[in-house]
Amino acid sequence: MAMYAYKGVAPSGKAVSGVRDAESPKVLRQLLRKDGVHVMSFELSRGGKLAKEQNAKKGGLSRDVDLGGLIGGVKKSEIAAFTRQMATLVKAGIPLADALGALVDQIANLRLKTPVSEVRAAVNEGSSFADALAKHPKLFDELFVSMVRAGEVAGNLDDVLIRLSEFLESSQKLKSKVQGAMIYPVVMVVVGVVIMTVLMVKVIPNITSMFKQQGKTLPWNTRLLIWASDTAGSWWWAIALGLVGAIILFMRWTKTKDGRQVWDGFALRLPVVGELVRTINVSRFSRTLGTMLQSGVPMLRALETAKQIVGNVLIQQAIEDAKRAVTEGESLAQTLKKSGQFPPTMIHMVAVGEKAGQLEQMLERVAVTYDSEIDAKLSRFTALLEPLMLVVMGGAVAFIVFSILQPIMDLGQLSGPK
Repeated sequence: MAMYAYKGVAPSGKAVSGVRDAESPKVLRQLLRKDGVHVMSFELSRGGKLAKEQNAKKGGLSRDVDLGGLIGGVKKSEIAAFTRQMATLVKAGIPLADALGALVDQIANLRLKTPVSEVRAAVNEGSSFADALAKHPKLFDELFVSMVRAGEVAGNLDDVLIRLSEFLESSQKLKSKVQGAMIYPVVMVVVGVVIMTVLMVKVIPNITSMFKQQGKTLPWNTRLLIWASDTAGSWWWAIALGLVGAIILFMRWTKTKDGRQVWDGFALRLPVVGELVRTINVSRFSRTLGTMLQSGVPMLRALETAKQIVGNVLIQQAIEDAKRAVTEGESLAQTLKKSGQFPPTMIHMVAVGEKAGQLEQMLERVAVTYDSEIDAKLSRFTALLEPLMLVVMGGAVAFIVFSILQPIMDLGQLSGPK
């Protein structure tokens, strides 16, 4: 079914608009007529940015399409579920267009339903599945399209879709692990900043005001605390703007070529964190390359796509160098080893896979192995970070308490019996 954006008139005479799927314009009019809506105009709903640009040029229904339920994005888990359902239907012998039509009817998210409907319409018109998917790059990236294209050429689309759904699910699982491990540190930082802000702006000025009134020389740590409190209370807005500005400048700097290279290199050299970053990127690279090679994607295209999956530019450069070396007939394992960015275990397993003619299977084993390592390293990272953050926060609170109590104790000693 195609998705149509329409404008019409309700029985009450009020203008209405929306989006609805139908087999043809005739069926669309019949369906809306049953609802009492008289159709004034309609067009195929394209969804997303492209639709808005096309409709703006036509003076069409861009606003109506955008408001017709296209709220929120499409999650990776939804793409993975769609892929697995497609694999199940295709493996059961259901024609591709019918399988797409069945999924269109049950997809609730209009940002996914509309593109899938357009993919089905393109397939019905004789387009290949891969070419139809390629028209929606924000949903179906190069990896997805390349694997589907290879599956269509080899005649094993069902197996490729199953492999692709497993890849998407594994990638999402890895992402969830990393995000879950970062929740506790982020919460601790936010809570710590809030507590310290309240202490510095509200509590400490009330306590230290009596020290100022006495006019006596205070210990250096107390003077430092009073200065920090006064600065935070008077210039909090400047501090906030400075922090926001620093974050924006840092983000812009890391988007530049030189800045990104320096920052990614620094991240790889950090203790504990560097090894974790490297392991995550190696796992992504191995799983992506292995999955694409198993699906029949050529080596050079698979390397190019796997390079884009990796998030570190130094490792990306190493993969690019490996791609050029492989083009000249060199071994993949040897070229990866020369870069110095990949662990020896991974290099050894790739070399064994190349010699045995089982590179795809060995890359999958590498990914599974490093996924297990990621779990262990994330556990060690959080176990190390928790006491470290407690020490930092405890040290800050101890400094404040000692800086307040020390003058009080000195006054008590001076006023005591001689």
